[in-house]
Amino acid sequence: MGRVNAPLPAGDGPADPLASFAALRTPEGVALLDELRDHDPARELATATRLRRDHAPDLVSAALGQARLRQRAVAKFGAKDAYRMFFTPNGVEQATRTSVATYRAGRFAALGGVRRVADLCCGIGGDAIALARAGIAVLAVDRDPLTAEVARANAEALGLSGLIEVRCADVTGIDTAGYDAVFVDPARRGGRGRIFDPEAYSPPLSWATAAALKAPRAALKIAPGIPHEAIGPEAEAEWISDGGDVKEAVLWYGEGFEAGSYRATLLPSGATLATRSPLPAPPVGPVGRYLYEPDGAVIRASLVADIVARCDGRLIDETIAYVTSDEPYSSPYTSAYEITDQLPFNMKRLKALLREREVGVLTVKKRGSAVEPEEVRRRMKLAGPNSATVLLTRVAGAPTMLIGRPFRPVG
Repeated sequence: MGRVNAPLPAGDGPADPLASFAALRTPEGVALLDELRDHDPARELATATRLRRDHAPDLVSAALGQARLRQRAVAKFGAKDAYRMFFTPNGVEQATRTSVATYRAGRFAALGGVRRVADLCCGIGGDAIALARAGIAVLAVDRDPLTAEVARANAEALGLSGLIEVRCADVTGIDTAGYDAVFVDPARRGGRGRIFDPEAYSPPLSWATAAALKAPRAALKIAPGIPHEAIGPEAEAEWISDGGDVKEAVLWYGEGFEAGSYRATLLPSGATLATRSPLPAPPVGPVGRYLYEPDGAVIRASLVADIVARCDGRLIDETIAYVTSDEPYSSPYTSAYEITDQLPFNMKRLKALLREREVGVLTVKKRGSAVEPEEVRRRMKLAGPNSATVLLTRVAGAPTMLIGRPFRPVG
């Protein structure tokens, strides 16, 4: 393909981001991205040299950058969508993965009467896409011109332009009156990485909360590590994990949500556990035959005591979220282990025991231990046909090694 006069800036200075992005959407840019779909990043220099014979260097650089972002985005959006969409580096990092966005859009849609949502701080449009696919019209707002243009392009690429209006503006100046719900996703990263102070979010948590309380219904996406004391009594707080990893927390406001409650939701199953009132501190006692590791969302939502009560168990340490009992317990909210040995922390004793048991495959987990699992595996020098799980933790304050195997309770 010969060169096309793509709208790129002249001169030797850095390319204008909007112009570079516009070039990617020309027929030449689209064809180049299609060609780069399966490119090997390890061969990028050779690929760039070859492509620059037929394409402008700035366009090749932009296309290679976008190709890398698309490959990274597959984990969040799936290949079918990711290779049709456009991204920015921050957009890939901060966007909600499709499974979580779809779940959240489903909660809005299930309420009834939610037909128009204002998506404030929309980023590259991941949540707006999920809402539109749920049949909800969306006003998607972001103050960054490139990000807003990317969100608009994504709506077009996925055939959702009729439901998604993208506006480049400061969200604090948006009038949300007339919308059935508001979704706010404040920026939680700055120039130095993650922002842990909710009032340092952009916009601050206090502004986002006020905006949510003005709407008939609202959802506010926050970091899963937010202190519980920063959550107001008007919100239903939900922590969401996907495939065992905690992805985010959401504060829900308005009709249809349980103000003051804490909820843990596990994807992809959709299993959800909730309580309206603080639970009493669970009992602490010796390690029993079975050990249960609650999902991270359950821990973040302070619902471990609920698991203790359900399995008629106890904690192994008042500061550690491992639950133990003498009877098997089936739950979607925990991973279960049958414990065969309990030893004081001692690497030599562990190595001798594993050699005696002919353990060649070792899974190492830790909670409340400073020792890294990879270091333990490296020092064990494993050999043999058997497998085992070692849990490095504390029992009644003492560093302890629990040895066992995964267990699947029936029922």
